[in-house]
Amino acid sequence: MLKKAWIMGLSGLVLMGCAHQSKNTDNTDQSRNTANEVVQSTRVQEHLVDETLPVCHDCILGSIGDEELQKQNKQIFFLHGAEHLNLTNNHFDIPVTYNAATKKWITYFTGRGRKHFKRYAERAGRYAPVLSKILNDQGMPRDLIYLSMAESGFSNSARSWAKAVGPWQFMPFTGRRYGLEVGFYLDERRDPLKATVAASKYLQDLYGLFGSWELAMAGYNAGEGKIGRAIRRYRTKNFWKIRRGRYLRRETKEYVPKIMALAIIGKNLSRFGFDDVQFEKALDFEEIKVKQNTDLYKVAEAVGESFEVMKKYNPEILRWQTPPKAGEYVLRVPVGKKVAWESFENKDYVIATDYQMYQLRGYASLYHVGRKFKVKSDILAELNGIAKNKKLPPKTVVKLPFHEDHRARKHDLYADLYEKPRKSILRKRTYQRWIKRGSRRGKKIPNPSVYYVVKKGDTLWDIAKKTGVNINTIIRSNYGLVKSRMILPGDKLAIR
Repeated sequence: MLKKAWIMGLSGLVLMGCAHQSKNTDNTDQSRNTANEVVQSTRVQEHLVDETLPVCHDCILGSIGDEELQKQNKQIFFLHGAEHLNLTNNHFDIPVTYNAATKKWITYFTGRGRKHFKRYAERAGRYAPVLSKILNDQGMPRDLIYLSMAESGFSNSARSWAKAVGPWQFMPFTGRRYGLEVGFYLDERRDPLKATVAASKYLQDLYGLFGSWELAMAGYNAGEGKIGRAIRRYRTKNFWKIRRGRYLRRETKEYVPKIMALAIIGKNLSRFGFDDVQFEKALDFEEIKVKQNTDLYKVAEAVGESFEVMKKYNPEILRWQTPPKAGEYVLRVPVGKKVAWESFENKDYVIATDYQMYQLRGYASLYHVGRKFKVKSDILAELNGIAKNKKLPPKTVVKLPFHEDHRARKHDLYADLYEKPRKSILRKRTYQRWIKRGSRRGKKIPNPSVYYVVKKGDTLWDIAKKTGVNINTIIRSNYGLVKSRMILPGDKLAIR
C-alpha cells in the first residue's frame, strides 16, 4: 500500500472551461492564469506527507472499500443484482449497474483482456492513490479513477489516434480551456495531478448539467452537446434507455458499462482471480527550481540521475529542455536528489546550449525552415530572436529546437512532429478538400426532379461518371448532405 505520497495542496483549485467536445468560452487565458496562480500558491513548502488513504481490502490502490465508504459523508450506491458473486465490496460512490452490458466487459477483462486489466491495475500503484485524493478534495467520487483507467490505463503517455493525450485523454483544444498548457515544449495533459484537477472540474460541470453520473461519464466521452441532443431526442435522462437507440456511437454506449466493469473488478480483485497484482512503486518526489531553457540532460547529470528518470518524473515536458521563455520552472526529482541539486554550484552549466544548427543555402525565412523541419515558425522565431517573416540571406545559421546528438526524424522526443496521419484521416482530409472545392465551383440545380439513389461502393466520382453530371454540381446541389459525411447506400442525390 502507498505509504507516502506527494500532496500539493490542490484542494479547492478551480479551473474554468470545457473538455472534449465542449462548448466555447472566452476564459482560456483566465483559466491558465488561475490554474498557475493557485498551483503556485499552494506549493508553500516541499515535503512528503504520510498519506492515510482509506483502506480498501481486495482493491487496486486508490479505491475505497465498503467499510470506509459507508463512513463517508457522501451519496453511495449498492450494486444490486450481483449478490450471487459474493463480492468483498458492493458499494460505490458512483452508480454501478450489473447488467448484460457490464457483464460483457467483466467477461472481457477476466478473459481475453485479462493481461490489459492486470497491467492497468499494476500501474495504478504509481499515481491512482494521489488521483483519488485529488478527486475527493474536489468534492468528486473517488471511484471516478476507473474512468481514467478506462481512458488510459493510468498512463501519462497514452495517446489516441484523435490526439487525445494523458491519463484523462484531453484533446488539445479542451485541455487549454481547462488551463492546461499544450504547446511545443510542454503538454500538461500528461501531468497526472494537473490533468486530474481539470478532469474533476469537467466531470463536475457535466454532472451539474445532466444530474446523472452515467450521463456525465457518457458526456466525457461524446461531449455534452451530443448527450444533450440525445436527451431531447429520446425525452429521457436515463442513460440505459438512451443507449437502446441508434443516436449514440457504439464507443459511447460501451464506455459507461466498461467503467462500471472496471470498478467492479477493481474493488474485488481476488474474486476475479487478480490476487497476484504487483502494484508499481509510487513516484515519491521533491521539487527543485531551475531557470528557463534548462537542459534536462545536464540536470540529470548534476543530480546523479538519468535523462529517462527525469522524463518519467516530468512527463509534461515534451523535449529535452524546459521552455526557453517561460521563466523559472519547477522540476520534480526523485526523493533525495534535491540535496544534490542544492549543492551543485555551477547552475549556469545546465542552461541549454547544445542545439542543432542549420545553415541556409539560399534566401529564405524561418517559415521555410519550419516547413522543412516540421516546426512552427513561431517556435524558431522565439528561439533565434528573428522575425518569422524576415528574409534571411544565404549562409545564415538558424538554431533548431533539437539536441545536437539527436536525429530528429528518428528520435522519440520529436515523434509527434513527424508522425503520419492514419489512412482514414487522410481520406477524410481529401474528401473535405473535394467538398470545399465543389461547393465553390459547382452550379446548384434549381428545383431538382431527378435523383440518384446511392448504391454500395459508390463514390461521388463514380456517380458523376454514371450520370454525366459534373461532380462539382452534384456537391453543390447536395451540399447539406455531403458536407458532414461521406455518402452512404440509400442516400438520394439530386442530379437534375
